[in-house]
Amino acid sequence: MYTRGMKLLFAQGNPGANYARTRHNAGFSVLDALAEAQNLPWKTVNKFAADIAELSILNEKVLLVKPRSFYNDTGRSARAIVDFYKVNPAHDLLVLHDDLALPFGTIRVRQKGSDAGNNGIKSLNSHLGDQYWRLRIGIWNERRDIMEDADFVLSQFTKAEQEALQKLVQHPILPLVERFIEGSLEHSSYTA
Repeated sequence: MYTRGMKLLFAQGNPGANYARTRHNAGFSVLDALAEAQNLPWKTVNKFAADIAELSILNEKVLLVKPRSFYNDTGRSARAIVDFYKVNPAHDLLVLHDDLALPFGTIRVRQKGSDAGNNGIKSLNSHLGDQYWRLRIGIWNERRDIMEDADFVLSQFTKAEQEALQKLVQHPILPLVERFIEGSLEHSSYTA
């Protein structure tokens, strides 16, 4: 059975204050900004192992989801939510995650694909298959070339990058989310 009228915005990230402004939590940062702009409270839902905020956009119920498991094990949380609400991931799930290969400020949207070495996407693909929308947020900068992958993705955004990310939420991310909700999202790329 397919439930119409609900969309899931599912962010990849790590729970806890230690990871709050890290590059790996770019997806969480976007959802936090959306929730703050709408003055939405987050509530922990243990059966989904996630923090969830709920709103309505374009007359659609939208759940903002930040899993409480670590980045590399988010597939179980996604599976629990998809099964409970009986949503179709191919149409109703948008995953927001960082991308180490894209320069900071680049946003790329795709509707399926491999994990490309991203362990969080690998977890999602193993639990859901690879048919769902992805909004990839570029995090690469020149520091990446002198750091190991794990150290870089767990490093903090600079203050300038945090401010730039907030601007990216307004354009192009929020308009892309609205297109996803209305069913008109297409493959696209944006570079600040």
